Amino acid sequence: MNVSEAARQALREAMDRLKAGNPLRTDGAFTKENLYKEAGISRATMNRATDIRAEWDQYVAEHGRRTEGEARRDTDIDSLRKRLRDKTEECAALRRKLHAAATVIAALHHDNQALREHLDSHSGKVINLDSQRAK
Repeated sequence: MNVSEAARQALREAMDRLKAGNPLRTDGAFTKENLYKEAGISRATMNRATDIRAEWDQYVAEHGRRTEGEARRDTDIDSLRKRLRDKTEECAALRRKLHAAATVIAALHHDNQALREHLDSHSGKVINLDSQRAK
């Protein structure tokens, strides 16, 4: 079955736009549905252009179904996920350190309180060390 030269030209231009990531009528995904819609022809007309369809199938097999924009987006998402994972681990480590520091501070506060009570019970007063150092 023959396909008009205009339909063939429309399919080739549609392929070029899809490959370049500049679709006019579709979302730009590498699908046959987008190919015929981008070309502005029917699916039946595209199916009769077996040589162009074979070129399309070969291109998709070699380059995958993702457009350059989709591949770039997926790479960016992977990079952001890694950064998020790293920051989450960093936050967890800092949270553990903060918890440990709070535990130590609480223990020191308790010890300080106990020492003050001990001093108060034995000498009756707490001596300010800063005033003693000045002498």
